[in-house]
Amino acid sequence: MTGEYDLSKTNIFVTGGVGFIASHTALVLLDYGCKVTLIDNYSNSFPRVFEHMKKLAGDKADRMKFVKCDINDRELLDKLFTEEKYDCVIHFAGFKAVGESVEKPLEYYYNNFCGTVALLDIMRKHKCKNMVFSSSCTVYGIPESVPITEETPLKAISPYGRTKLFQEDMFRDISASDKDWRVLLLRYFNPVGAHPSGQLGEHPVGIPNNLMPYIQQVALGQRDFLRVWGGDYPTPDGTAVRDYIHVMDLAEGHVKAVVGVLKNAEFGCQAINLGTGKGSSVLEMVQAFEEASGKKVAYQIMERRAGDSVEVWAGTSKAEKELGWKAKYDVLDMCKHQWAWATNYPQGYDTPQ
Repeated sequence: MTGEYDLSKTNIFVTGGVGFIASHTALVLLDYGCKVTLIDNYSNSFPRVFEHMKKLAGDKADRMKFVKCDINDRELLDKLFTEEKYDCVIHFAGFKAVGESVEKPLEYYYNNFCGTVALLDIMRKHKCKNMVFSSSCTVYGIPESVPITEETPLKAISPYGRTKLFQEDMFRDISASDKDWRVLLLRYFNPVGAHPSGQLGEHPVGIPNNLMPYIQQVALGQRDFLRVWGGDYPTPDGTAVRDYIHVMDLAEGHVKAVVGVLKNAEFGCQAINLGTGKGSSVLEMVQAFEEASGKKVAYQIMERRAGDSVEVWAGTSKAEKELGWKAKYDVLDMCKHQWAWATNYPQGYDTPQ
């Protein structure tokens, strides 16, 4: 799948288009010459994001448009695919909080799974059968060993993880039934960071579910301290280890994935991990953020949470071999860029302009 491929005449359809990872990916797609249509229903994003994107895109912004649309809105999807021919869909749209999925499983299955069925139906109708899918390392459940490779057994343990796994199974089934379908399942690990400009970043709704936004809020003085779940794990500092990956590296990975799908007629359905290939502990992330920000991040060690893994990090050899992709940014870069975003926009997209 490696090698040069001209993306300058491609038209890419992006769902969840003003979300955290999608917004960064869209800017990289523009850098490669793509034309991009973004849809989003704002369920976990903000209208203001698109304005930030247009400013960062500069003279490339005329190749990007936004339409407010839910992926379960078949009528509007059909209209969009009738108006334009799309070469590939990058499918980010989906609810993504593990804890919330336990409380609201039906909402997760309807939005994530049924929404994807609707999208696929419209894609099939308009003969657009190329997709890059935003999957997750949650499909692996609690791994028995690391690194996690694409051959690690799949055993999702939350409704959210199962919606991802069920979608993967559906993609495998449709590609087996119709060889025209080419689907790349990108299983990524812990996206963090922000655009290096500090003008685009993550704005979690409510209490952050992920480590880095929570650390950011403590550093800004918006929360008193970070709760570290478990300090007695068999790791160098006793805290859990995860694979944190810069959002710009993920964005580049999605572009490489589009190339892989478009240039290989016999692609079928494949899964590839996107991670850094190394883990960082909770306290290592705290220390890196303190170095990047010059702020003290207070924390308290709490009891372990049930179901948490000791170590989770990705094997990345397949991404390197098949896509020619490898993460470039390190943990300090992630923290520096996230702090630039945090200081420019301490209230995220609610920060007054």
